[in-house]
Amino acid sequence: MRRVLLALVETRTNRNSVVALTGAVESSAVGGVVDVIYLRPGGEDADRTAALRAGLSLLAGADVAVIGFSFLTADLVEVAGQVAALREARDSVGAYCNTPQRIDGYTIRGPLLLAGGAHASAAPEETLALGFDLVLRGEAEASLPRLLGALLDDDDLDHVPGLARVVDGRVRKNRRAPAVDLDRYPPFAPRHRRFGPFEITRGCPFACRFCQTSFLMGARMRHRSVEGLVDAARRAHRLGLKDLRMVTPDAFAYGSPDGRAPAPALLERLLVGLAGVFGREHVFCGSFPSEVRPESVTPETVGLVRRLAANDNVVLGAQSGSDAMLRRLHRGHDAEAVIRAVLTIRAVDLVPIVDFIYGLPGEEESDRRETRAFMQRVADLGAIVHGHVFMPLPGTPMGKAPPAPVDLETRDLLDRLAGVGLQIGKWRAQEQTALRVDAFRRTSG
Repeated sequence: MRRVLLALVETRTNRNSVVALTGAVESSAVGGVVDVIYLRPGGEDADRTAALRAGLSLLAGADVAVIGFSFLTADLVEVAGQVAALREARDSVGAYCNTPQRIDGYTIRGPLLLAGGAHASAAPEETLALGFDLVLRGEAEASLPRLLGALLDDDDLDHVPGLARVVDGRVRKNRRAPAVDLDRYPPFAPRHRRFGPFEITRGCPFACRFCQTSFLMGARMRHRSVEGLVDAARRAHRLGLKDLRMVTPDAFAYGSPDGRAPAPALLERLLVGLAGVFGREHVFCGSFPSEVRPESVTPETVGLVRRLAANDNVVLGAQSGSDAMLRRLHRGHDAEAVIRAVLTIRAVDLVPIVDFIYGLPGEEESDRRETRAFMQRVADLGAIVHGHVFMPLPGTPMGKAPPAPVDLETRDLLDRLAGVGLQIGKWRAQEQTALRVDAFRRTSG
């Protein structure tokens, strides 16, 4: 029987995606003929590239071999260097597969390079120009197994939803991959015992101008069912998962039909079910890697976390303290909504961690001044300020706006808050990454 070998490049920033992709392949019709392995580059950039090149030897003997990258825009420069090195190694060393792989009439002697994830989905032409053979746009739970099956059977790739590739010198893009029913796919990979936070909801109705979620995943929130999540929790717990965390655009909007008004009864059912499996002390809701919107913070929703979850903090999205800037961002709330949420969270002895984004497009000094005063205000109320730096993301209304360095007054305030334990975040590193990625995209585009 012919075999497919899928080597997923796993990094600190894409582990959750790698878990979801592995689970989708495992549970698919081709799961029995696909072997999934992981390439884990670590260290400095040169070391990471060398590790990937060394990993090519693991693909020897496969009938079909695919190296899969799922990456964010922040990882673009690093991925570009790794793909260039892999292309060079593939071309110079020769075949790594028993059978040369044919795509659209041409032969590749070596593993196919496949890209997916948020950046590739929003900018497939740019991603192909990096040297990838194939790009999967959009949600890949269904399309990745279908692609692997088509490669195994030497079938027509035009029928793979979301696929993009270069044919006769031009980019050919298949129809978009449809939105998936999350309950059809496991939130972890049982056969490989790979775990990550459970994705409980996908999509967002708010379409904030800096964020890809609504534009890539849709404006309608899709929730995994309580029953499906509790059943998955039982299986994961039996396999050794100790703590259960959640991924969602707004943890307190779980079960909401429109994604705007909380549905506390469904959230309570979910937390009761998960606590019954893991114990309350091992369930985390509304804390990293998730957050909540100010409007969904109510005495009832934070009370559920206090009673049924283990986290002592709630991550709250504010992004700016300027009402004018919040309107430009299409956030759908004002600054006072954030204050109300902070007070509601503090009332149940939880710590609010409030997200802000610095260097936003169109931000004027008056907006920055208001945001600085607002950050001091929430800190005085017992919140922790969590800093981020704006990065233009393809596929968003602000995707072509340039990033900007954080202004000196804001830097000084952040340093003062950090000195008394009221500011966290890797905004300095993000600032450098945003400028480096923007320069790379402008010069290579």
